Amino acid sequence: MLANHVLFLDGEALVIDKPAGLPVDRPRDGSLSLENHLDGLTFAFKRWPVPVHRLDRDTSGCLLLSRNPKAHARLQQAFEQGLVRKRYLAVLEGVVEGESGLIDLALAKVSTEETGWRMVGDPLGAKGSKASRTAWRVLSIKDGRSFVEFIPETGRTHQIRVHAAEALGAAVVGDPIYGNGTKANGAATLLHAAELMVPRAGKEPIIAKAPLPERFIAAGFTEADAAPAQ
Repeated sequence: MLANHVLFLDGEALVIDKPAGLPVDRPRDGSLSLENHLDGLTFAFKRWPVPVHRLDRDTSGCLLLSRNPKAHARLQQAFEQGLVRKRYLAVLEGVVEGESGLIDLALAKVSTEETGWRMVGDPLGAKGSKASRTAWRVLSIKDGRSFVEFIPETGRTHQIRVHAAEALGAAVVGDPIYGNGTKANGAATLLHAAELMVPRAGKEPIIAKAPLPERFIAAGFTEADAAPAQ
């Protein structure tokens, strides 16, 4: 199935447009995950490709996989060095104040018996929290919702979801943890990894763009709304 979702492919890497609802890691309940599709993503190689990073289960879009161990190490290093550019699109509940900005809000992991674990903003930078920065820009506002571009400068777990809810005061539509969990037109969380660019020494960069999913269009936002700034 995912062979039809390939956005980029060469001898080192491939990028797929991961569907919303498909977990990258195998769930504890044993339900289907990316692993169940890797055999169909070998493209004449014997090795299964390996994810270089993660996307949340309900987040769709650009997911980078390596095709050999040496490439995996180089691609991981690019992430660790902050060289990778990612562009996300999200529909937020409510009208965001302002047009653009930079969210600089450290994140910490908390865990409770009642709600399990989650990330929270930590403006004081307490022990254990990690610096987190996300640039944002409003693309469109319709029916009391904001269509926003996010470009993370760091890659923390749930970073965009927490920054949207806590710093902008408007959670991602359909977010079951940081929002009200209400599905948009019955669809999954309206967060999409739209673009990915990974520089490579001595090679052309990996560049991938994932089209706007149907669930965004059903919510009233189009590819024209999603156009990046010139």
